[in-house]
Amino acid sequence: MELAIYNIKGEDTGRKAVLNDAVFAIEANEHAVYLDVKQYLANQRQGTHKSKERSEVSGSTRKLHKQKGGGGSRIGDINSPVLVGGGRVFGPRPRDYRFKLNKKLKQLARKSVLTAKVQDNKIVVVEDFTFEAPKTKDFVNFTKNLKLDGKKLLLVLAGQDKNVYLSARNVPGANIMTATDVNTYALLNNNAIVLTESGLDVINKL
Repeated sequence: MELAIYNIKGEDTGRKAVLNDAVFAIEANEHAVYLDVKQYLANQRQGTHKSKERSEVSGSTRKLHKQKGGGGSRIGDINSPVLVGGGRVFGPRPRDYRFKLNKKLKQLARKSVLTAKVQDNKIVVVEDFTFEAPKTKDFVNFTKNLKLDGKKLLLVLAGQDKNVYLSARNVPGANIMTATDVNTYALLNNNAIVLTESGLDVINKL
């Protein structure tokens, strides 16, 4: 599969970028994508939640009235979860939500998303570029030229570029990543993916 390569002004250069069919034209596996996104979101969780159960609530452990002979129902202390102000039953405890997924499954998930994005025409390839200085205005003009202004976009570079990163940092919805760092969630969570030529070369080898 081939896509037109655009320059920073949004003009077609007349050249074509070749997309590797083993990455951009596979049979998508939705369940692999689901698992990888689930893992990503689970890894973001702090897991520091805690509630007080009946043994931890500050309240007397005195039995409210005797077991038999009073005519009322059986009752223990004021910390009972049944009573207002009592402990919580099976409340959350601090825990780690991380879980393991196989490397090849995560790889399949990334390829599945890339395939879906190509089919939806949501991938744009641009020439390798940089900015002379960190300027938000330069990045905003870049998105306007590609008709992506106001859209949530992911720009994939081959390596770190401080000027491009700093220029995009203040633009709402813009996300910059290196090709080796892309994950399924980042690839999904946008309206368009902009790949630089060298970034595409790295992704073609995924």
